[in-house]
Amino acid sequence: MSDVIISGGGLVGLAFAAALDSAGLRATLVDPADPDARANAAFDGRTSAVSSSSRRMFEVVGIAPHFPEPGNPIRTIKVADGLAEGGLAFEAGAEEEPLGWMHENRHLREALLKRARAGRHLDLRYGRHAVATRRDANRVRMTLDDGSEIAAPLLVGAEGRNSPTREAAGIRVARWKYDHHAIVSTLAHARPHGDVAWEIFYPGGPFALLPMTDLPDGRHRSALVWSVPTADSPGLLKLPDEVFAAEAERAMGGFLGAIEMLSPRSTYPLGFHHTARLTAERMALIGDAAHGIHPIAGQGVNLGYRDAAALAEVLVEGRRLGMDPGDAQLLERYERWRSLDTLSVAAATDGLTRLYGVPGRTASMVRRLGMGLVNRFGPLKEKLKQEAQGTSGDLPLLLRGLPI
Repeated sequence: MSDVIISGGGLVGLAFAAALDSAGLRATLVDPADPDARANAAFDGRTSAVSSSSRRMFEVVGIAPHFPEPGNPIRTIKVADGLAEGGLAFEAGAEEEPLGWMHENRHLREALLKRARAGRHLDLRYGRHAVATRRDANRVRMTLDDGSEIAAPLLVGAEGRNSPTREAAGIRVARWKYDHHAIVSTLAHARPHGDVAWEIFYPGGPFALLPMTDLPDGRHRSALVWSVPTADSPGLLKLPDEVFAAEAERAMGGFLGAIEMLSPRSTYPLGFHHTARLTAERMALIGDAAHGIHPIAGQGVNLGYRDAAALAEVLVEGRRLGMDPGDAQLLERYERWRSLDTLSVAAATDGLTRLYGVPGRTASMVRRLGMGLVNRFGPLKEKLKQEAQGTSGDLPLLLRGLPI
């Protein structure tokens, strides 16, 4: 019998599995997808910003050595209200670690899957799904579609926004939709990005450019996440590549030079959700199963990695004390540890989304004034920089670069 059943083998579920395996805990991971089809797919333009604290965890639990390429560091984050002067800039010092790293999602999945397959304490059940799950005071039992049955003291739901584990537990969710879609792609540009991530706010939605590694032929590239009103999304997707590239170049004021599209454009609706609880009897939620936020600050998947690191630490400490992994006291500690942080980040990103969406010259002047004040007040600016790095608050050991 395993110590934990992990339902969901995406980015967060696999990171949690690696954290458990590195500490000697046994886990069975169940996911209906074919992981090799995902890992071998051509680059579709989807990327993730991995915060510096998440990267520390990847180093400690053995994920980082499996990256097919190291990713591109983010050494500066620039925030602007349109193309007007007076924005914010957060910079990593010469002796400091980067603020984060940009990775293609397919490379993230490849590294996470290779680490999981190398795990000595992991039982990977890809291509399988649960047909029945029973939780009681003693254990969790799960029957899979091939007729096999697995059991563990604890079930962890990591299936994403539409988590069946969460729904079966009857956990209430606060949710709403923004009247925006994100258009995602990758651009080649004439000038180097200098390891700078840009967040340019327009009344229609934020325009984010995230630095990626250069192509083998030397061309520079950046990932694009452009939030646009829902009504405008279909039209922008239908534009020829050359016309869309011209629109993107105009939105960034041409500071990266001529633009060329490198990957297909994709889109997804933007929304918010947050669960009333993170735990139930012999069950815990991590990642998007527990919370989903606007991509405005690039913290979505990193919140999930923080969940994974915190829950793994709680379970390892419980084992040292001889406690059952599904013990209510351990789950209560995880609940207390993570609930305030996830709610705070969710509220902050929602507030920023609404604040920068207010149109008009007066609103823009107020925003620029606020950014100027932040620039002049060192402690507040440093606090916001730590939030971007994922190094603020009560960090789990793995996010500090320490084993559990």
